[in-house]
Amino acid sequence: MRVSYLQSRMILVAFILLYLAATIAIGLWASRKVHNSRDFVLAGRQMPMLVGASALFATWFGSETILGASAEFAEGGVLAVIEDPFGAALCLMLVGAFFARRLYRENILTFNDYYRQRYNAQVELVSALFMVPSYFGWIAAQLVAMSIILQTVAGVPFYAGILMCTLVVLVYTYKGGMWSVSITDFIQTILIISGLLAVCWSLYQQTGGWGPVVNALPDHFFQFTPELKPMPVLHWVAAWITIGLGSIPQQDIFQRVMSVRSEKAAVRASWISGGMYLTIAMIPLAIVLFGRHLYPELITDNDQGFLPALVLAHSSLPVQVLFFGALLSAILSTTSGAILAPATVIGENIIRPRMKNPTDEHILRVIRFSVIGVALASVLMASWNADIYDLVAQSSALSLVSLFIPLTAGFYWPKANSTGAMCAMLAGMVAWLICEWIGTEIPAILYGLGFSILGMFIGSSGFLKSIVSPHSA
Repeated sequence: MRVSYLQSRMILVAFILLYLAATIAIGLWASRKVHNSRDFVLAGRQMPMLVGASALFATWFGSETILGASAEFAEGGVLAVIEDPFGAALCLMLVGAFFARRLYRENILTFNDYYRQRYNAQVELVSALFMVPSYFGWIAAQLVAMSIILQTVAGVPFYAGILMCTLVVLVYTYKGGMWSVSITDFIQTILIISGLLAVCWSLYQQTGGWGPVVNALPDHFFQFTPELKPMPVLHWVAAWITIGLGSIPQQDIFQRVMSVRSEKAAVRASWISGGMYLTIAMIPLAIVLFGRHLYPELITDNDQGFLPALVLAHSSLPVQVLFFGALLSAILSTTSGAILAPATVIGENIIRPRMKNPTDEHILRVIRFSVIGVALASVLMASWNADIYDLVAQSSALSLVSLFIPLTAGFYWPKANSTGAMCAMLAGMVAWLICEWIGTEIPAILYGLGFSILGMFIGSSGFLKSIVSPHSA
């Protein structure tokens, strides 16, 4: 019996609701392993390597990759998506090469614990205050994407969709922490890959191969490097380092790397996840090219909604189920980890030091309440800005200009000290904000990164101390 349009839509909506319920159930099941704050934050450092790699892969493989990056790619070609997926894959590779082993040996719960151990408590606090807001845009991007799905499939109003997504993620993240995040990430990774491959193969068969698609594209569409002029090169470099360097000092990366069973597994998980990200992220880019070639009438001003509309209008019900399963998986996996990360920092690095003799139970309760607070702040940001790709870029830029240099110098420059770290964070942040405000031709993050390096060098060299106390020995 042939399924009508209304029946297929009802089946798809039912599948989405069932999938969300199953995700909550799996997350709650995984929460049984949480007995203390270390279990909640780092899954007790007992995560198998492949599960950890899947969780790392799922860190950013969300709405910005499937919806945001694909829309940018369709309009601007390869040069438009250097930031994501290429910069994101670079970040995971660099973490494995230069940071995972060292961080694992520190035996700490958060990145900001490292800033305290390497520098002092003041650096820890300022780094935490800078890190927490950097996640709001990332989470907001996922909430916007979920709302787009629910609006496209079921006609759910935009703000109602945001609230529904927030509630689903909150339930299992609040209960299970990193255990729930990692287990659901592993299952969702399988769904992401199978769903995207099904859609891509279906469209590939309809187009008859790459030839007709590539021939219809503009010249230089697949150009990987910019023209050799100062401004294009600077913008290209900025695109590489926004996520490529800016997301290295982020708590969500740290928690996933530290959750596996050994430092060797942490390194391998980082490398594997980087390779997974770089290859699997090519699938939605191919899908959007096939789709725009086959059905140009679906192209609108809202390119972020192109893929959902394409799949609904021109795919079979099984393909629709696989695609939206993949999309939901990508969004939920990114959102849960992004909410848990700043909540952990709030509990461990902002509130714990100001409590008198806190018990582990108290800290666990604080982190869980912080999960709710972070989610609510992100809901507000999602209401102000609905551009997925832009929201993600803003988040990574913030940590690049303030946190990357103190982290890297702390590992690789013995002369780095607390004064230099504080100067690096403040100088980079102020310079970036000023340049964003006045609108500089050179990307603002390059100014921010440059001033952060300068702040670290001047602060650690003793130059400031000699000015303040010129007669001191």
